[in-house]
Formats: sequence, structure tokens, C-alpha cells
Amino acid sequence: MALVRQSARSLLVDANAGKLHTLLAEQARIQYQAGVGDGEVRSWQNSLPAFLDDVVDAGLGHVEVLLEHKLPHSPKRVDVVLCGTHPKHRRPTYVLVELKQWSKAESFGDGLVRVDQYAQPVLHPVEQVRRYCEYLVDSTPSLAEQPGSVHGVAYLHNAREAGVWNISQYTMDDYGRLFTLDTKGQLVDRLRSLLDTDPSKRDESRNAADEFLAMRHAPTKPLLSAAAKEIQEREQFVLLDEQQVAYSLVKQAVHRARVARTQTVVIVLGGPGSGKSVIALSLLGDLARGGHPVFHATGSSSFTNTMRKHAGRRNPRVQTMFKYFNNFIDAGHRDLKVLICDEAHRIRETSLNRYTKREVRERARRQIEELIDAADVPVFLLDENQTVRPGEMGSLDEISQAATAAGCQVEVVHLGGQFRCGGSEFFDDWVARLLGLRRQPATWSALVTRTDDEFVVRSAESPREMESWLLSQQAKHDGTARIAAGYCWRWSDPVTEEGTKVLVPDVRIGEWHRPWNAKPEKRVPDAPASHFWASDDRGFGQVGCIYTAQGFEYDWAGVIFGNDFVWRRDHWVARREHSHDPAVKKADELHFARLIRNTYKVLLTRGMRGVCVYSEDPETQDHLRTMAQ
Repeated sequence: MALVRQSARSLLVDANAGKLHTLLAEQARIQYQAGVGDGEVRSWQNSLPAFLDDVVDAGLGHVEVLLEHKLPHSPKRVDVVLCGTHPKHRRPTYVLVELKQWSKAESFGDGLVRVDQYAQPVLHPVEQVRRYCEYLVDSTPSLAEQPGSVHGVAYLHNAREAGVWNISQYTMDDYGRLFTLDTKGQLVDRLRSLLDTDPSKRDESRNAADEFLAMRHAPTKPLLSAAAKEIQEREQFVLLDEQQVAYSLVKQAVHRARVARTQTVVIVLGGPGSGKSVIALSLLGDLARGGHPVFHATGSSSFTNTMRKHAGRRNPRVQTMFKYFNNFIDAGHRDLKVLICDEAHRIRETSLNRYTKREVRERARRQIEELIDAADVPVFLLDENQTVRPGEMGSLDEISQAATAAGCQVEVVHLGGQFRCGGSEFFDDWVARLLGLRRQPATWSALVTRTDDEFVVRSAESPREMESWLLSQQAKHDGTARIAAGYCWRWSDPVTEEGTKVLVPDVRIGEWHRPWNAKPEKRVPDAPASHFWASDDRGFGQVGCIYTAQGFEYDWAGVIFGNDFVWRRDHWVARREHSHDPAVKKADELHFARLIRNTYKVLLTRGMRGVCVYSEDPETQDHLRTMAQ
């Protein structure tokens, strides 16, 4: 879990010889099979000698040190972990340290600071290390059972108090304290109060590090209690029919796992709006309330970040229970009671990335095998017709075969009903006929035989007309509206105009120009981050793509068909040359056509109350106009 582990004194020798930063870079290449950036290497070179010198001066040269320690089930790494024994109670003690080279920093409010070398505000270093401490304790039961065993320090070793005085006023506690060059003496005193300075305790420091690295990781009882309160008490879910069946099968499987040590895989299949995520949140809240180790995971950055924001908005600790599929590459065998895999159609072949350690890479398995192995009851909720990228392979067959090979029981539930799209029993049928998933096309008016079906389907003669209609519906019914499109236009980075970053209006149809939603990690004032395009009111006015729309819903959906999917006489044609999606364009012809069709199926089924369609291709527009009648 760490790039380098040695005593503080040994590391200082290497640092003073100019070897430590190269050793870390070499270990990164070996363990990750990929290099690290020059900026990170420079930070090791500049920060570690200064800090290690202070540690040794404090009489703690014998303390075991972990450098670049990866947090469990997370890609985040802690700069330094000091492992030793407490001078009074003699129990293992761990100090997490975040090192900053800053000489100046200004408070930006709400736990953020502004630093000259960064284009945007960053987390306050005390808040950063505090959250690392909380996360580590929340995900490590043995640490949670030993209050006072984990502490946090942020050290700005180049900063004078005058340069950072206003961020020094930040609230401090055991998980987060700030020290600067001017308060180095206080840092030394703090470390001495937490770690025994007796050099004869070298073996105890090694043992503390061994114990730390061998700890089992799963949600702790305090975290589960917080999740139960945040999710179950705030959200009142009513499960109907097959939804309740799926919920009950999971609860029964949990009981069997406890009394007979069985392992059961539950697979829940359902179309858009069938209630898969409602089942997921209901299970998460109820299992947490019962003290069962449980995580929620997806393969979607937008979906996971939105779940964190809304399901855990009052408690940042609860947000850590929402994971990604690739966070379980190094999970222990059945560490969890339940792992809820939402949007499981997005499961990929492997969880490997450039930061995966060599030893983990060498024993890596298929991602689906990792997810099954992580829990007594892995739950997979999926829609096989929402696979929209190459490499996404979550399906009933793939999961069932992997579960059977692992010796698991398999339970399958097919969800019926439509809880999105106004509960319309006809809209899914219409979408399937429109996209050629069913043989016989049919107009909307021909399918809607009941007068009480209030879902609205219509076409627009231009994107401007679509936008105007959506705005009128949004105002008239006090709802939410979004426009999404096929990925048929370039997606530019934001540009700076008059000193302010703005989005580029890449989606151009005639005189109508609109920008795509913001790119991930490319923040723009007055525009939501890409994760929140579908849920933030500021998302209207930008065009969403499949990656920001999938998994979400809004009242009124506008869908622009691009030239990657056009109607020709009596069938659809997928055209690779008009796609700007670099991943999808790599697929073979048959797979490419299926991915494009699935993309438009997802976009069409985001609306709760109505959908408006348009294509810039004349023949396709004629077909949409006819079908929407």
C-alpha cells in the first residue's frame, strides 16, 4: 500500500544523498508500471528532506515511515504515515502527514484556499489530512475500535506565518493540525507527544507498521450508523412488486451468509426508470442501519459523484460509501457483507490503470471476479441495453457465468414497470420501435390508446424550437429540462475571454450554437461541473452527452440526433465518420452500431414527463416527425 517503507533515519540518509526522490520514482515505475509527473518528483525532492530532518531531530529516527501510502478502496495517497507507539498508553499510533511546499496561501472560504501556482482553489491542507484520517478510520474497523490511534498533520515547511496567517485560523483537532516553518518547534512537540522517542522501541515501530498494513478494510459501525441516518431517514422509499422481491432476496442472502457462510450473487435487470437505483439506496440505508459492512459502487464518475452529493450531502463521511468498480481491485476476500453494483452494465474487463501496483497487476483478475469476491452478497443492477462504450461488458450471461465459476448461488430478478417517463407503459415500446429494436414502427398516437397517458412526445423543426418548447414546459410545470445530443461535434477545452473561462459553443446547427457541458476537471464559472450537469439548474443552456446524462432523469428531455445515426428509407444507419467519440469509434462495425443505438435509447429515456426530438439530417427528421405524431 506504500511506495517506500523504511525508518525515518534511513530515509533521511537517502534524502540527503539525493537518492530518495529517485527511489520513489523508480518504485512508482516498478509498482505502477508507469511513471509519475515531474512535479510530483520535485515535491518529493523538496519536501521530504525537510520533514524527515525534523522527525529525526525530534528523536524519532527509529519510527517506521510509509511514503505515498494508498488509502483503502481509493486512488488517493497520503504523503507520509509515521508508525510507532504512544509514549503513555503504549498502543500503536499512526500520524498521517500532508506536506506542502507553499510559501503563501489565501483563504477562499468553505474549506478552500487559493494558492498562486494553482489555477483554481484547492482544499485547505488541514481539511485534506482530516478527511484522510476520517476515511482511514471509517474504513478500518480495528482503528475505529482504538480511539486516539490516528492523528493528522499538515506541514507547510516553506511558509512563514505572515504568508499563511489567515489559513492558520482554521479549526484544528486531532485529525488535522497545521504547522509552518515558524512553528516547527510546535510540530516537533506534537510528534513527541504522539510517538515514543525511545530508540529501543524500533521493533515496536516495525510491528505497528506491519499491523497497519495488514488491517482488514470495511465500513465501520460509526460510518454505517451515519449512512443509515443520512440515507434511510432522509429518503423514504416505497418498493413495489419486483422491486420488493429484489430487496427481499438480498436480505435473505445476507441471512444465509451469516448462518451458513454461503455466497449469493443477486442480479437485478430492468429498463430505464424501473427503480434499480431506488432498490440500491434502500438496501444501502437498511443494511447500514443493521451494521452490515456495505458499499455502493458504479462505473460512472457522473453517477457516483451525484450520489455522493445528494445521498450524503449533509455528511461528507457518508460520501465515502459511494465507490467505483475499480476501487475493489485489491479488496480482501469477502471483506464486505454486501457490495451493491449499480449501473452494472458498465463493468469493464479489468480494473487496471496506470497507478495499479505491479504485484496487484500480476495477480489481477477480471473486474467482475473482483466484485464478486469482495462480498458475501454482491448485487448487480443493470440494463443490458445501456452499454454505450467499448469494453463495457456487464450482462446477465457474463455475471451469471462468473458467479457460477466462483461457486456462488445466483438469484435473478426482472423488474417490470416504468417509473420514469411518466409511468407510461407505451413510451418504452415507442422508443424500441423508433430505434428498430422492434420490427414494426408505430407512431406515438397509434400506440397511446389511453386518454390518461400524460407523457408527451413531439418533434421540433429546429434546435431553437426545441429549446423554446423545453423552456416553456419548464416554466409552465415548474420542472427541469435538458438538451442532450449524440457525440457528433468536437468537444473543446474552455477558453479565456476577458479574463474569465468560458465554454466553447461547439454544437453548431445553422445559426444555433451551444456548448457541450463542462469537461471533467475543467471548471468554468457559472456552469456546473460535468458530474452535476443533469442535476444542477445551470445545466440548461449546455448540451449534455451520453456520459453526463446516463443514470439521471429530468422532467423534459430534448434529444438531438446527430449524423452518426440516420434513417435511410426503412432502417437506421450508424456512421462512424460522423462520430467524435474516440472510444466508440474504435469498435468494430457491428458493435459500433449497437453502441450508437444504445446511446440514443438512453438519451430518449431520461425524461419524466416528455421528450422532444430533432435531427439535422433531413430524411431522419422526416422519420422523427412522423413517429412523434
